[in-house]
Amino acid sequence: MTTPKLRFKEFDGDWSLSSLSQLSTKIGDGIHATPKYDENGEIPFINGNNLIDGNVVINENTKRINAEEFNKYNQALSDRTLFLSINGTIGNLAFYKNEKVLLGKSVCFINLKTDIDKNFIYLLLQSPELTKTFNSELTGTTIKNLSLATVRNSEFYSPTLEEQTKIASFLSAVDEKISQLSQKHSLLSQYKQGMMQKLFSQQIRFKAEDGSEFGEWEETTLGSFSSKIGSGSTPRGGAEAYTDKGIIFIRSQNVNNDQLLLNDIAFIPEQTHKKMAGSKVIANDILLNITGASIGRSCVVPSTFSEGNVNQHVCIIRTPKDNPRFVQSFLASKAGQDLIESHQTGSGREGLNFQSIRSFSLMKPCLKEQTKIANFLSSIDQKIEVVAQQIEQAKQWKKGLLQQMFV
Repeated sequence: MTTPKLRFKEFDGDWSLSSLSQLSTKIGDGIHATPKYDENGEIPFINGNNLIDGNVVINENTKRINAEEFNKYNQALSDRTLFLSINGTIGNLAFYKNEKVLLGKSVCFINLKTDIDKNFIYLLLQSPELTKTFNSELTGTTIKNLSLATVRNSEFYSPTLEEQTKIASFLSAVDEKISQLSQKHSLLSQYKQGMMQKLFSQQIRFKAEDGSEFGEWEETTLGSFSSKIGSGSTPRGGAEAYTDKGIIFIRSQNVNNDQLLLNDIAFIPEQTHKKMAGSKVIANDILLNITGASIGRSCVVPSTFSEGNVNQHVCIIRTPKDNPRFVQSFLASKAGQDLIESHQTGSGREGLNFQSIRSFSLMKPCLKEQTKIANFLSSIDQKIEVVAQQIEQAKQWKKGLLQQMFV
């Protein structure tokens, strides 16, 4: 088939077979040597992880070099350049916008000819067929690598410049919609963090239903009002202990910020669950990750949850006389995260011990005010979740369009 399933009605005729090397003036990658870094340097040294949703994103972890080091290398970049990540993380894309950056070897640059629509090629590089081709040609075991030869020689079908521009314009509008939703999601998340800071510092207080003031907050520790602070263990047998169905077994990857994710879950047999009664999870428990990169992430087990178990990387905090959503929100706030960071022990794989968690100090209002705060924050969470779903739906729609609008 040399025409797409979905096409604008004003175009007909077959698409022509091409390769990126035929449509480009040059395809290369960044330097393979390690440059001389300079903490005070103004020029970022970027890799594939810096390519995010069409932009070169610089963060606090990005290494920097000075102008003298930059001038040692000649990079033939222009406003016709696209970036593609080819080592480690594969397939990240960005437009080059004349930033002064030095490319590492994990960034491939594609300098397109002037009679090619740059936005069309950017979208083509995301198409299912070309992605499939790239993935089939990856080398390496631990760290995947996409060769420049594969990038240059991979073949695909493309239309006339006029049709390229029409497709690119339409799909770019979809990208803009996704970008607007992502910005809305980010702003709502920032608003929530700001409100949490004001609520837990008591800059903002709720009132009772009759309009009266609630009483003073009590200074306490997490251990003093929790009936349980402890974690589970991994069942004997490692991966072989897991089953296709049975009792839900919660791991640290299932504990997200404010949400229990049950889309990638493990299961254990009923008899194993009974033997691990000490790590049983029930509805309204607070789960807190206590080791590794996800340390500090927390959630409340939904009230609809029936039964489950956790491994040793997840701490169960049970607060039967207090609102668990209030306590979890405190743990997720800046004040709570500062507490968690200050109590971490160990080197490399940082961790929290139960004694430290019990000693966490916080100010606690009466149950009714806790519930007011919890409900208010939950209402923001619901708005954030709605936008997250809209983003996912838009991405799936775009994926479907890419499948049908490219050959």
